[in-house]
Amino acid sequence: QVHLVESGGGSVQAGGSLRLSCAAATYQFSSYSMAWFRQAPGKEREWVGTVVPGRLANYADSVKGRFTISRDNAKNTLYLQLNSLKPEDTAMYYCAARWSYTGQFQYWGQGTQVTVSS
Repeated sequence: QVHLVESGGGSVQAGGSLRLSCAAATYQFSSYSMAWFRQAPGKEREWVGTVVPGRLANYADSVKGRFTISRDNAKNTLYLQLNSLKPEDTAMYYCAARWSYTGQFQYWGQGTQVTVSS
């Protein structure tokens, strides 16, 4: 079992930046594949990006070049840097974890809200 807690959401104007954090309660954090997802009101959950141990992160086309995923294994924390934010980035952002390199994400946080105004 992995307990995930997101933080860092807020309200910003278009063009602004935020950094989201996801604290993981596990001593094996470095071995987990981690991801960020988001869900806007009335829309399906959307994958944002994934980072697998030992590999570079990959991203959805909608955020590529604007968002950056990083992880600090010493702090058991995953980050999502959001730059050049657009109103369409408004959503609840969730981090997720899975033990395997592929497949379904097994563990989810409660989410943190990002609101971007024009």
